[in-house]
Amino acid sequence: MIIVCPTCLAKNRVPEEKLSANPSCGQCHAALLPAAPIELNEQNFSQFISHSDLPVFIDLWAEWCGPCKMMAPHFAEVAKQNPQVIFAKINTEESLRLSSAFNVRSIPTLVLMNKTTEIARISGALRAPQLQQWLDQQLQAQS
Repeated sequence: MIIVCPTCLAKNRVPEEKLSANPSCGQCHAALLPAAPIELNEQNFSQFISHSDLPVFIDLWAEWCGPCKMMAPHFAEVAKQNPQVIFAKINTEESLRLSSAFNVRSIPTLVLMNKTTEIARISGALRAPQLQQWLDQQLQAQS
């Protein structure tokens, strides 16, 4: 399975059974699956998303958005509990082209992707149990 390093964008081959062993990048030695959401932007999005074999759960947010700020710790909490999913955040104010490409109409918007294919999306702030339940439903529908 190919995992893209969130730090240097190097592609790393990791056996599926080693995903839970906190694999690190062969090039920069950073954690390949950090317990916290990673930041994606217009510069790293396409390299990261198109080469990663794990599903990517994206939070599209903005600094001025109260519900986004309220949901952020819940999103981070669920990220810690799901090492088989990459959690990412995209600031819609700083990445206008990505925001437009995702056709964001309200924030926060959560998008689950498999490579360049959008699997599912939901808008609105959710607490950790709701986020986990929604994510589980989407992942089960894909298997």
